Amino acid sequence: MIWLVRHGETEMNRQGRFQGRLDAPLTELGEAHALKVGAHLRALMQTEGGAWSLDASPLGRTRRTAALIAEQTGLEVRRFDDRLAEVDFGDWEGLDRDGIVALRPDLAGFTKFFLRNPNGETHAQLSQRVRSWMDEALATPDQRIAVSHAGVGRMMRGLVLGLAVEELRELDTPHDVIFRIGEGRVDRFECAPLPSAGVGR
Repeated sequence: MIWLVRHGETEMNRQGRFQGRLDAPLTELGEAHALKVGAHLRALMQTEGGAWSLDASPLGRTRRTAALIAEQTGLEVRRFDDRLAEVDFGDWEGLDRDGIVALRPDLAGFTKFFLRNPNGETHAQLSQRVRSWMDEALATPDQRIAVSHAGVGRMMRGLVLGLAVEELRELDTPHDVIFRIGEGRVDRFECAPLPSAGVGR
């Protein structure tokens, strides 16, 4: 099984900016997100049993989130894996919605911009690398925790559920929810309530 979590809220999330391969520190709320997720994972480890391992994206925000989860669970990060890194948003990295619309006025009527980005990673490229990591993770008997990003999380859930790109855009990407992925299904585990940024990548 895969246990998917998103990094805690960052300063760029708070500002509503697309981070992609850029980075920003976790906010105080983001640190709280990571600690709450880690505590919930610790409880799940106790109830589910078996061997558990932890992989994370190599970007700074996921490294910090993974470190806080490791503190809570007693696990060490097995691998910082490039396949779990956020989508490369190309020309949109660092921009908010207004900045994107300034570049692309034709998108002014859209509220969902995921994978519409120019000069960045495509749906096919993202799908290939995420599927590669998932196939490897699901082939092991371990319960595998993945600390990743909004875009990768959308794709991971979409691959299991057979979603089209338009449906991927509608998936929520909370910082304080754990998704269990495997056996053709996605289960959602809500952590203790915390306010969520609701924006950013």
